[in-house]
Amino acid sequence: MALAVEREFIGAGCNRIVHNVSWGRSGLVAFGAQNAVAIFCPQSAQILTTLPGHKAVVNCTQWLPSSKDAFKVQHAEVHYLLSGSSDGVLIVWEMDLKKREWRSILQVSDVHKKGVTCLSGLIISHTMAMFASASSDGLVVIWELVLPYATLRDCKISCLESLSVGSKPMVALSLADLPGESGHVILAMGGLDQKIHIYLGDRKGNFIRACELKGHTDWIRSLDFSLPVCLDSENESLLLASSSQDRSIRIWKMVMRLSSSNSQVPYKKDVGIDLTSYIEGPLFLAGSASYQVSLESLLVGHEDWVYSVEWQPPFINGSKAHQPMGILSASMDKTMMIWRPEKNTGIWVNVVTVGELSHSALGFYGGHWAPDGESILAHGYGGSFHLWRNTGMDCENWQPQKVPSGHFASVSDIAWARNGEYLLSVSHDQTTRVFAPWHSEGDRTPWHEIARPQVHGHDINCVAIIQGTGNHRFVSGADEKVARVFEASLSFLKTLKHAVQKSICFEDINEDVQILGANMSALGLSQKPIYVHANTDTPSRLQSDASDSLETVPDAVPTVFTEPPVEEQLSWHTLWPESHKLYGHGNELFSLCCDHEGKLVASSCKAQSATVAEIWLWQVGSWKPVGRLQSHNLTVTQLEFSHDDAFLLSVSRDRHFSIFSIGKSREASHHLIAKQEAHKRIIWACAWNPFGHEFATGSRDKTVKIWAVDGSSSVKQLSILPQFHDSVTALAWVGHERSINSGILAVGMDDGLIELWSVCAGRTATGHDSEPSAFSAVLSIRFDPVLCHVSTVLRLAWRERCAGDSRATELASCGADQSVRVFKVCDF
Repeated sequence: MALAVEREFIGAGCNRIVHNVSWGRSGLVAFGAQNAVAIFCPQSAQILTTLPGHKAVVNCTQWLPSSKDAFKVQHAEVHYLLSGSSDGVLIVWEMDLKKREWRSILQVSDVHKKGVTCLSGLIISHTMAMFASASSDGLVVIWELVLPYATLRDCKISCLESLSVGSKPMVALSLADLPGESGHVILAMGGLDQKIHIYLGDRKGNFIRACELKGHTDWIRSLDFSLPVCLDSENESLLLASSSQDRSIRIWKMVMRLSSSNSQVPYKKDVGIDLTSYIEGPLFLAGSASYQVSLESLLVGHEDWVYSVEWQPPFINGSKAHQPMGILSASMDKTMMIWRPEKNTGIWVNVVTVGELSHSALGFYGGHWAPDGESILAHGYGGSFHLWRNTGMDCENWQPQKVPSGHFASVSDIAWARNGEYLLSVSHDQTTRVFAPWHSEGDRTPWHEIARPQVHGHDINCVAIIQGTGNHRFVSGADEKVARVFEASLSFLKTLKHAVQKSICFEDINEDVQILGANMSALGLSQKPIYVHANTDTPSRLQSDASDSLETVPDAVPTVFTEPPVEEQLSWHTLWPESHKLYGHGNELFSLCCDHEGKLVASSCKAQSATVAEIWLWQVGSWKPVGRLQSHNLTVTQLEFSHDDAFLLSVSRDRHFSIFSIGKSREASHHLIAKQEAHKRIIWACAWNPFGHEFATGSRDKTVKIWAVDGSSSVKQLSILPQFHDSVTALAWVGHERSINSGILAVGMDDGLIELWSVCAGRTATGHDSEPSAFSAVLSIRFDPVLCHVSTVLRLAWRERCAGDSRATELASCGADQSVRVFKVCDF
C-alpha cells in the first residue's frame, strides 16, 4: 500500500531560557523546543516546521540578517539562522524565502565545551557576516561567516578570535558597527560580574578590551546596540541598552570625538544617579577617533528581574535606515514595557505596559519587536508565547493576538475524543490540553489549543477518554497514587461547537450540563465546579473554605469562546471540574485505558513487585473498583482493550505480555488467559488489530511482533517485522479493509522517527475459511526526519473516522521533545 504523509499540526512550547527566541526580518519567529529549532508564523499562529540537528536542549537562536541590519541586504532571497545548544554545538541553517525550504549548512561542535548561552550577529554584506557566541565555559568566540554567492555555493565559517572571560561567564552579547570609523566593530558583553565589557576590533578579529561600564548591581541579562543616531546636533552616537537582575535598565551613549589626545580618562564614580543625570564615563580609542561613554538614562519601572531589552527595529528608506527612539523590555514581573523619551524634556518614560493579566505563572524570559515595530512578542515561564499588536490609529492600542502554544515538557500521552473532534494531551509540565481544528477561519482549518482542562501539581503520565454516550469525560493519572476523573464544562461544550461547526461528527450539546467551569485551589490539586446558577454575590471561596489553600487564588471566569483563546484565557478560565478521585494504587499512576463501550477503565502504576503491579478495573459511572488483575512483576507500561472489549492486553517492563478475558455480565469475572515472555528487553508498546484479535508488541530490543489470540486460551506468534534501527516505543494500528483484514501499523522509535507498515492477514492453503496463519508486513513509508520528533516518540494514536467521513486518516503523536503532532495520511 503506497501512502503519502503531510504535516497538519505541531504544538510545542518554548524552552524556558532567556535568549531562546528570535524574530527575523523574514517575519518568522525561531525558538528552541527541547532539542529542535521550531519556526512559527505570527500571521497564521502556526508552527511551520521543526528543524532536527541538535542533540541537546536549544538555548539560543539568532537570525541573519536581523531586523536591525536587514537594510544592508535588501531583497535577499536567502536568510540564515544561528542556533546554539546546551552541549556547545552551533548550527547554521539556510532558509529559502520563496520556497520556504530549510537546510542545515554548517555545524561547529569543537570550540565550546559547555552550553552556548547567547548569540549576536552582524551582517556586513551579501557575502559576509560576523557573529559572536558566549558559553558557560568562559569563552566568547567571534566568527566570520562567508555566505554563498556566484562562485561559492557553500557557506564557510572560521573562528576569528576567542576571548577568555574567566570564571564568571558572559550571558549577554551585542555586536555592532562603530559609527564614524569604517571597518571597526564594537562588542559589548555582560554577565555574572555585573559589569559591561566593551571590546573593539575589526572585521578580521583583533579584538582588544576598550573599557568597562559599571553601574548595575546584579547579573547583566541583556544588551542591545542601536543603529547610529544623531542627538543634540552632536556627531553620530551609538546607544547601548542594558538590563539586569537589579530590576533596572540603563542606556549608555557613545559619542565620537575627533581629537584623540586625551585618550586616558579615569573612571568617574557613579554618585547620585537619577533619571535626569548625565554621568560621564570612560574614553576609548578607535583608529583616529576617540569615543566618550556616558550614562544617558536610568529606567526604573519593573518590579522583578529584567531579562530582555531590545531597540525598536529601524524604519528603512531605500538603502538607509532610521533608528526610532523606542526600547522594549521584558521582566519576570509578568510585564513588557515600551520606553520612549518625552518630546519636550527628553526624559525616557514608560509609555506602554502589557502583560499584567497573567496571574497563573511567573513572568517573561524575553521580549521581541516585529520587524515593522507594530507587534511585540514575549515568551514566558510556562513555555508560552504572548503577542500584542498595535491596532490604534491615532494613539497606541495594543491588543492580544493568537499565537501557537504547546507543552513545555515531555508529552507523555494523547487520546482522541470519541468522535475525533479534538485531541487531548497530558505532559510532565503538569497540564492537560485540548487541541482542535478551528473551522471558522475561512477555507483553512488551522489547529489551536482551545482548552486546558487540568492544571495540576504533579507531572501527568497518562490519560484515557471515556468512550460511549454522555458528556465528554477523561481520566488522568499523575505522579500520585490517585486517578482523577474530569467532566467537560458547559462553556467548553459551547466553545467546541463554535470550533467544529458540525463539520465533523458532533453530538448535540447536553443541555443538562449544569457546570459552567472550574476553579483551581492554591495547591493546584483539585478543581472545583462553578455552577451555572451559582450566586455571584457569595463570599470568596477562600473565606468559606480557608483550609483548602494557602494564598489568594483569583476566581476563574468560564467563557464561551468564538475565536481561539489566548494564553491568559487558557491558563485559568478553561478548566474542567474534577468529579471523582480513584484511590487504590500504591505508587504513581503510569498507564490508563478505557474500553470501547465506555463501561470499564483499566489502570496501572509504577511497580517493582507483583502485588503493586496489579491492574485495577474501575466501573464507569459508579467509579468503584470491580477487578484487580495480577500477572506482572514490574511496571505495566501500556494497557489496551480489544475492539470488541473481549480482552485486555497489558505489556510490562518484565518483558511479558498478558491477555485477560473481560466478562460482559455484571457478575462476570475477569481472569488471565495467557502470559508470555515476548521480547528480550522492556516492552514499551502494544496495539490491537481493529478487525480481529491480533495484536502487536514493540520493545526496546528493536523488534515488533504480531500475535493472535488463538481460541480463548492461548496466544501464538504470527510474524515478526524486520529489526528496527532503534528501540520501539510506540505503536498504533488502524484498519484499512475489513474483507482482507488489512491495516496500517504506525511504529514510533526512541530517536523520534516514525514508520508506517502495511499489514495484511495471510491464509493457509486449505481454504478461505481457515484461520490466519501469518501476517505479512511491508514498509509503506518512512517519515522525513523534518516531520518527526527529535526525541522519543511516547504515544501514537489514529483518529477514529465517523461513518461517511471521507477525510484522510489522521495520525497523532507525542514525544519527549515536548511536541504534539498531527499527520494526514493518504493513499496514493
